[in-house]
Amino acid sequence: MADETIGVVGAGIVGLATAREIALRRPGTRVVVLEKEAGVAAHQTGHNSGVVHAGIYYTPGSLKARLCTRGATLLREYCQDRSLPYEESGKLVVAVGDDELTRLDDLYANARANDVPGVRKVTAGEIRDIEPHAVGRAAIHSPRTAVTDYVAIARAFADDIVAAGGEVRLGFPVTRVTRLDRGGLEVASGDDIVTVDRLVLCAGLHSDTVAELADDGAEPRIIPFRGEYMTVSPGKAHMVRGLIYPVPDPRYPFLGVHFTRRVTGEVEVGPNAVLALAREGYRRTQVDVRELLRIAAFPGTWHLARQHWRTGIKEMRGSLSSRAYMTAAKRYVPGIGAGDVRRGGAGVRAQALGRDGSLVDDFRIHRVGAVTVVRNAPSPAATSSMAIAEHITDHVLGAGSAA
Repeated sequence: MADETIGVVGAGIVGLATAREIALRRPGTRVVVLEKEAGVAAHQTGHNSGVVHAGIYYTPGSLKARLCTRGATLLREYCQDRSLPYEESGKLVVAVGDDELTRLDDLYANARANDVPGVRKVTAGEIRDIEPHAVGRAAIHSPRTAVTDYVAIARAFADDIVAAGGEVRLGFPVTRVTRLDRGGLEVASGDDIVTVDRLVLCAGLHSDTVAELADDGAEPRIIPFRGEYMTVSPGKAHMVRGLIYPVPDPRYPFLGVHFTRRVTGEVEVGPNAVLALAREGYRRTQVDVRELLRIAAFPGTWHLARQHWRTGIKEMRGSLSSRAYMTAAKRYVPGIGAGDVRRGGAGVRAQALGRDGSLVDDFRIHRVGAVTVVRNAPSPAATSSMAIAEHITDHVLGAGSAA
């Protein structure tokens, strides 16, 4: 109904896109975004490389596959309408060894099933035509894969919310969610209370702990993985025209260390994936003992460690040594080595983990009474944000069901 209040916890790109969609679709509804930080896009949204994925990797029929394709279209149109950066620089997914060719074929089948626009397989010679300094046996070329500025998009979404009569309340860390006997909920930050009729939780790195406040289950748990980037020196940046990716290991939801030319013109290498020692552990020196105890107490952590400890050691070596970090990257662009990069920024991925040690891959969105909970929204959540917002809004306003 109109004239109700809907709260959205989290001012990352998914939360803001959702609040915007609700405000625009249901005029008269008061939408309030509640964010613990002093600005929007402070965490995952503001610490990624800005890639707009085209849908190559995702299992056909999955929520990721469905929402990525539509989300990329909506995002491109939004950026064009608002004169925001959006560059279709194209992506190569490169197989450098014979053992990767079968996986490349599987990826190509995925891409075709997901209707990735313009996608094609290319030979070693054609790789050089697209990226003169790259090498490989074969590759998938996705010419419509793009880069953008997600922080600028998030700020534009926030402006749209306010223009539609909504509010983005910053500095509001949620400490309590109380269901009222008369209906609705109280959302508290200390003594500051906001009363809402319905609530959407898009809390990213804190999605599990905030969900528990709303009487949702304790699982899947969020395990923070830090992704560290290298920045290529200006003298070598010309060696990468667009995006150069490896064939990903299907055992992991991470895409592997890759080269990305950003909208700023800088070229980044990364990210890797190492366990962060704090929920917002952007630096190796950041340690949260309570968070480490929480991670250690969860059975899924030990199942994960037993299954993938060798990969964990390899990723840690890359984190500590630029030379080790660039060993994998040089397979794709041999002319860029450890001496041609400097350490750049880092992001932290909110990776959902099951009790059995399984890494949750697809988006997870469900409802608990008047609360809609986004429990897992990893990459390509930024690409898919406007489509995720449609999906959530359908659910919140009663036009559909969550996956």
